[in-house]
Amino acid sequence: MPRPYILSETNWKTVKSEDYQLAVLPWGATEAHNYHLPYATDNIQCDFIAAESARMAWEAGAKVIVLPTVPFGVNTGQLDIKLNLNLNPTTQLAIIKDIAATIQRSKIPKLVIMNGHGGNDFKQMVRETGQFFPDLFIASLSWFKVVDGNGYFEDLGDHAGEMETSLMMHFAPEIVLPLSEAGDGKAKRFKISAMQEGWAWAERSWSQVTRDTGIGNPSNANETKGKAYFQEVAKKIAGFFTELCKLDNNDLYE
Repeated sequence: MPRPYILSETNWKTVKSEDYQLAVLPWGATEAHNYHLPYATDNIQCDFIAAESARMAWEAGAKVIVLPTVPFGVNTGQLDIKLNLNLNPTTQLAIIKDIAATIQRSKIPKLVIMNGHGGNDFKQMVRETGQFFPDLFIASLSWFKVVDGNGYFEDLGDHAGEMETSLMMHFAPEIVLPLSEAGDGKAKRFKISAMQEGWAWAERSWSQVTRDTGIGNPSNANETKGKAYFQEVAKKIAGFFTELCKLDNNDLYE
């Protein structure tokens, strides 16, 4: 049965007569995730989290439509990792502008970019795009920042660790290799104190930081943890979608 809140599953018969209040653009990446997780990990997570969040919001009366996930992200620090597919920020900005134009022409008043990749950063792109579409409300969120994972996982990690592995065990266990195949996710950090303290930043050279492309130990991951975390994340995002749909673009502040 087609889900009416998933654009790729629905049809013109439904779309032409529906008054959508919010379009959601999930955005992932295609990159190595340690030895045991697939390259599409970020995209699969985006697909599941966006769909479940939209389902909950839809059932609460919010008219949400989820666009297909953009499968390529910024991987400029991982260019030497084989087949890590890089999309430069300038290319992302061009895509966002084109999508925003479509959303505006479709008379949908709001667009949310749902980020699923740590290398993506849409804040400045939202600022720039907003100049050209003043009647369109544009926001972004990173699903992995919605719920504090410390209540669910022993070692959150940064990439392909316990959190992502647990989620993938829940979403797509058939393409997750046994944990015995995974690297330990040990990673180096900058020697520079300002970067260790978090008030200075530079991009990491991935192949110098980690041997297995992972950052974070996945050894304690399991499907139960992934399911519980997923449900809480989706619930909170659904609440955001529902609240946003109820508001007029000219009445967003109190």
